[in-house]
This record gives sequence, C-alpha cells and structure tokens, in this order.
Amino acid sequence: MDLLYKIFIDPFVQMGAAPDLLVQTIWEGLVAGVLYSLIALGFVLIFKASGVFNFAQGIMVVFAALTLVGLTEKGVPAYLALVLTIGVMFLLAVGIERIVLRPLVNQPDIILFMATFGLTYFLIGLGEMIFGGSPKQMVTAELGLPRGAVDVNMLGGMVSFQKIDIAAALLASVAVAALAVFFQKTRIGRALRAVADSHKAALSVGISLNQIWVIVWFTAGIVALATGIMWGARSEVSFALEIIALKALPVLILGGLTSIPGAIVGGLIIGIGEKLGEFYWGPLVGGGIESWLAYFIALGVLMIRPEGLFGDKIIERI
Repeated sequence: MDLLYKIFIDPFVQMGAAPDLLVQTIWEGLVAGVLYSLIALGFVLIFKASGVFNFAQGIMVVFAALTLVGLTEKGVPAYLALVLTIGVMFLLAVGIERIVLRPLVNQPDIILFMATFGLTYFLIGLGEMIFGGSPKQMVTAELGLPRGAVDVNMLGGMVSFQKIDIAAALLASVAVAALAVFFQKTRIGRALRAVADSHKAALSVGISLNQIWVIVWFTAGIVALATGIMWGARSEVSFALEIIALKALPVLILGGLTSIPGAIVGGLIIGIGEKLGEFYWGPLVGGGIESWLAYFIALGVLMIRPEGLFGDKIIERI
C-alpha cells in the first residue's frame, strides 16, 4: 500500500502543496518539448517529401551549430557566419541530392534509410576533422540572444523563466507555424505533398524530384541550424547534441511520421511528461527517468496506435 501511495497519490499531493514548483517544471518541459518538436519537424519534412526516414537529422543539428561556432572562432562576424552557415547547409542539400538520392531513385526504402546512416557517420567524421571533438560555446551574445532570467511571483512562490528559453520557445513556435503555412498554402508545399504521395505521379505532372529534394533537405538544414543554435545556447555545442536530437524519434512515433501537428503535440507531450516524471516520480527509481521515459511512452503508443496519434492510417486491401 505504501508503494501504491508513493506512485499514485504522493506526487499529486506534492503538486498541490507547491504549485509554483509544478509551474516551473511544466515550463521547463514545455521549452524542451518545443525544441523536440523543432527537431522532429526536420524528420517530418524529409519523410513527407521523399519517403526517406533521415537518420542523419540529429547530426545535421550538430554540424550546423559547429559550422556557425567554428566560423566565428576563425574571426568571421557572427551574423556573416550565420549567413555562411545557411550557405553551407544549402551546399550540403545539393550534395546529398546529387550524390546520395539521385542514384538511389526508386530503390527500396531500406536502401535509402541505410544511406542516411552512412551520411550520419560521414558528417560526424567531417565535423571532427574540421572542428575537433571538444565542446564549444554557442555565440549567444554575438547573435543578440537574450541572457538572464525573469523571476515572477506566482502561486505563493517564485517561478524563474530563462530569457533564452523564452526566445527558444518563440523561435520554435514561429518556425512551426511558418512550415505549416508553407506546406498547406504555397505551390512548392503542394508539390512536396504530391511527391510524398507518389513520385511517379509527381513526375507525370512536371514536378522535378531533384529540385524538390534539394528544397526539402535545405529546409530541414535550416530547421537543424535553428535547433542547434537554441540547444547550444542552453547547454553547449558538442556531438552529444546528436543524442538529444534522437529524442525526436519517440516524438515522431507519438505524433506520426507525416504529421506537422503531430510533431508539435508529440514534442510537448514528451517534453512535459519527462520533466514531470523526473521531478515527481524520479526519486522512486533513483532518478534517470528523463533518459528513458520518452521511449517508454512511444512503445506504449506503438502497441495501441502504430501510426501515431496524428499519422495516416495505412489500409492494405488483399
């Protein structure tokens, strides 16, 4: 009975006794969840346009952030380095389309998936060769990103909102909204959806797969850069960020591989859920819930709804 009380009752008693701590925990989970959503959007963009699950999206986050920081270390002004990094991500998109995707058109999905594995380790090696393997500090001040915190008295206590977290949440929200409009309202967005439905049908109406793939990989690269800047500003820029980026996988499973709203909702559920789990239930198992809870939630969703909460249900007729 004592164990059941600690699991099912005591955490909620703690929430009611210290609502300010509950708000603080939810806020930190919200920020993490929004950034998870931003990473997941990179996966969704590429999968919707090409049917390829891009395992390299995580290392693209790291590579973009390292490029930005590396250029500033060479004396390039921060905003010029930002523009040059965007150019690097465009060249990377062109290179991936020419060298990886174009020769593998109409190959089985598993072949394309394995190609993104190879791309992952290529970018890891290239990044370590050019920038080294030591962690680096994001150029937060040079980019004009806010520092410090805003402390608010509420619910009988003090809740602290880091300014960089507020900026990250706003940037991610704007990016998510812009991508949603881009997919639904623009000609290129409609072309991307057409390519996702059928490559052959898209080619038959004059849509260039090569151009579409460059656009979508470049867009995913911009998303990766924005994510790398914000995650790097909250911690540091290192190859450990790739592990954080892989938290997008349970977000995708939860929300659905082809759904932009699913990426948003899934990210928020995972971010808030793991923070609440770590703070209130973590002491029961000695901590560390935050490292595995997201995958546990994703496994539960797979067993009930394999296509995710917002994914398209696949119906095969025999």
